[in-house]
Amino acid sequence: MDTGSYELLEKVTGASLVGMTYVPLFDYFMELSDVAFRVVADNYVADDSGTGVVHCAPAFGEDDYRVCIENQIINKGENLIVAVDDDGCFSDKVPDFKGKYVKDADKDILNAVKAKGRLVKSGSFMHSYPFCWRSDTPLIYRAVPSWFVAVERLKDQLLENNRQTYWVPDYVKEKRFQNWLENARDWAVSRSRFWGTPLPIWISQDREEKIVMDSIGKLERLSGVKVTDLHRHMIDHVTIPSSRGPEFGVLRRVDDVFDCWFESGSMPYAYIHYPFENVELFENNFPGHFVAEGLDQTRGWFYTLMVLSTALFGKPAFRNLICNGLVLAEDGKKMSKRLRNYPSPMEVISAYGADALRLYIINSPVVRAEPLRFKKEGVYAVVKDVFLPWYNAYRFLVQNAKRLEAEGLAPFVPTDQITLQMSSNVLDQWINSATESLVHFVRQEMDAYRLYTVVPYLLKFIDNLTNIYVRFNRKRLKGRTGEEDCVTALSNLYNVLLTTCKVMAPFTPFFTEALYQNMRKVRNASEESIHYCSFPQAGGKRDERIEQSVTRMMTIIDLARNIRERHNKPLKSPLMKMIVVHPDTGFLEDIAGKLKEYVLEELNIRSLVPCNDPLEYASLRAEPDFSVLGKRLGKAMGSVAKEIKAMSQADILTFEKDGGVTVAGHSLKRTDIKVIREFKRPDNKEEELDAAGDGDVLVILDLHSDESLSDAGVAREVVNRVQKLRKKAGLEPTDIVEMYFESLDDNNSKLQHVLNSQEPYIRDTLGSLLLPYSMTPSTADLLCEEAFHGVYGLSFIIRLTRPILTFNYDAVLALYSGNIKFSEGLQIYLLSRDYHNLKSEFQNGNGKITVDLIEGQPAVDVLMRKHVFLTTGDFYLSTRTD
Repeated sequence: MDTGSYELLEKVTGASLVGMTYVPLFDYFMELSDVAFRVVADNYVADDSGTGVVHCAPAFGEDDYRVCIENQIINKGENLIVAVDDDGCFSDKVPDFKGKYVKDADKDILNAVKAKGRLVKSGSFMHSYPFCWRSDTPLIYRAVPSWFVAVERLKDQLLENNRQTYWVPDYVKEKRFQNWLENARDWAVSRSRFWGTPLPIWISQDREEKIVMDSIGKLERLSGVKVTDLHRHMIDHVTIPSSRGPEFGVLRRVDDVFDCWFESGSMPYAYIHYPFENVELFENNFPGHFVAEGLDQTRGWFYTLMVLSTALFGKPAFRNLICNGLVLAEDGKKMSKRLRNYPSPMEVISAYGADALRLYIINSPVVRAEPLRFKKEGVYAVVKDVFLPWYNAYRFLVQNAKRLEAEGLAPFVPTDQITLQMSSNVLDQWINSATESLVHFVRQEMDAYRLYTVVPYLLKFIDNLTNIYVRFNRKRLKGRTGEEDCVTALSNLYNVLLTTCKVMAPFTPFFTEALYQNMRKVRNASEESIHYCSFPQAGGKRDERIEQSVTRMMTIIDLARNIRERHNKPLKSPLMKMIVVHPDTGFLEDIAGKLKEYVLEELNIRSLVPCNDPLEYASLRAEPDFSVLGKRLGKAMGSVAKEIKAMSQADILTFEKDGGVTVAGHSLKRTDIKVIREFKRPDNKEEELDAAGDGDVLVILDLHSDESLSDAGVAREVVNRVQKLRKKAGLEPTDIVEMYFESLDDNNSKLQHVLNSQEPYIRDTLGSLLLPYSMTPSTADLLCEEAFHGVYGLSFIIRLTRPILTFNYDAVLALYSGNIKFSEGLQIYLLSRDYHNLKSEFQNGNGKITVDLIEGQPAVDVLMRKHVFLTTGDFYLSTRTD
């Protein structure tokens, strides 16, 4: 035949060929000619490869089998014609090629077709083909006899049982798993292997008699053989006499073993040897509370669990299911031992800790059944954003608890929780309420098996604890508001940290245990480990108004900071006034009352003015939220948007008060309309005002400055330099130093004036006065010094020295009364603004003591440093032996 030229006779569609019969290339299997050798159609055949005409062999392909079943060429369950043996060679059903490996027979088949005059064209095509990933040899799909679980009969019950389960995330249940169950096929549970759990089926040679063994006892009773091992080589020889009589021979075990997924799906009952043991234990705890595995188990373990429990008990195997995604390499590829495209887990744990790794994964898409590209930097971010702030709050507690003892006060013992609930301090009330909210939230989310919501909430809580409670309460925590108030604040911090550790113990077991072992010492807790402690109950007092007010307070602080940055007004520069505009009078009462001191101190502002008139400082306009309304309104969106934008200020105020409005026949809620507040400078106002808002609250700052504000700004800058110098010297908060300044300007009166006028602030913040350098003792031990230039136009040096010997006020009284014994010749310097270089001597116990009375500043009132110096403000005592 000439294959180089063709004559086009007719063009036909594939559909027109359906139903036509044809003469097969070979004469094999002609007994099936009444049902086979005809054209059928199916959509799995693509038009982009080959001719679009394929041959169906139901024993050698899943689609082939399905198409032949659907077109009644074969019947489900009947024996298929398999012309290839177990070695991949043609059987005697194909006599012309019998014994030849199917891939080696290609040339012989081609020659046979050519000899019959039926070859149109021969050639080679490159196309994808399945290969064994172990041996790298081509694979042959071939039907083999298998044992099946009749899943299709259970389909309706499977779907009903699935509806009784709760999945996280729910879309895996509603979409992926539901669709899989709706298209479930009978499950082939047998495998042709040696190692594995043998199928417990004994069958006669004529396949008419079958016995399924449900216990070793039954096998022993029927066979008369003692069975001690259920592996194949120990039971394959065991036979059972036919119940039909000796002439029917014996029953032998089938050769196959179970699909390993059958065993995995049997886990809920097999692991406790049910029903032979633990019957009550199983029946009281089935279905299990939850299971957790990867997304790839949707058609694996999750499926087999559901199929077997439905078939055996008519119930689902689990009540709740957590579905995880896959952890991939940073480049998005599958993690591979061969490619080493991932960091060593032990290296990550050694560098950042197991808790950080655990939190990183819990806070990733992988717990929402989405893939995670693992990045080592992400684990470090957890350490930086969660553990370091958390530990710093704990360290701050420890440092100030130790300080109490260093000052001779009673060792810190936390006040009981009931007493703390009575605290009148608003931040105590707030942090206790926020802690109750944390407990409530975590319990709620864990009840719903939502791991991924916990870490973001914890992050926010830790941030609030460190940047609001600790930061705004530093004076109380450091003892500058009195010992009793200090203990109350420390006790609140202690209880909050302890509760946080208990809440987070399941997530960060090692970190929380380390903190707990130290914290339990001050209360002699009976539980030896945090993991023996009960999980906190969510029944405590919560004050949602205080929580909302503090949240709004932080919004106000952020807005005010934005205004300062816009006008290059740093926080250390005091401002005269801030106006807060909001329609909620309750919120304004909180801001102007309980929270006022924190707002003023944090923003360095002298006064706060609340305003509940939204039109005094702002104009209002309304905008539709297109993202919310677009889909809902469709074509009506245009007319509705036009009317919303045309709303008057009175209309907007009414809308905010009522919580809704009807526009163009559509009922709209608060979430449908954005109310935008634009700053409007009031009439007849001369202040330098600027504003910022977030759509809820409007903040207005008076930016003009005067001399008193400038002095306060200088004082803050000086204090800041001293604190940085303490840190540079490596000092702990409890370390005692004496601080001196020296002006580098020709006229030091400006700096001296600032230090005098701002004395209360400096003394309160630093715990001591900043003294002139001329008062430094000649033998002072210099710790650190640094020169600063251009601070509000001033230049100066700050020096930190270690005190040689200092006493408190009580010691001074004892000194004069002779109750403290000194050796003769001790020189004491008594600095006072009431005396001028007046020397005096007095008798003390062992001899005379010289006292130099020198003009200077009054000593600092430092209750927190009782062993250093404690005065009533009229003198400062320093002693030395030079």
